[in-house]
Amino acid sequence: MSSFDRLRKAGDRHIAAQRNPFNRFMGMLYFCLQHHQLYDEAKAFPSPPPTALPAQAA
Repeated sequence: MSSFDRLRKAGDRHIAAQRNPFNRFMGMLYFCLQHHQLYDEAKAFPSPPPTALPAQAA
C-alpha cells in the first residue's frame, strides 16, 4: 500500500494525501544534493514490514 493510500485511509483529503509524500520526497532530494549522496529509493521509501495474517478457519 502506498503512502498516498495510507493517508487517504487515515482520512486525509486527496490533495493533502498527495502533498505529504511529495514534500517528503523533495526533502530527501534536497538532503542528497546538500550531502553529495546518490538518491536511493529503497532507503527513502522503504516498504513497510509485512504484517502477519491471521490464520483462516477451515
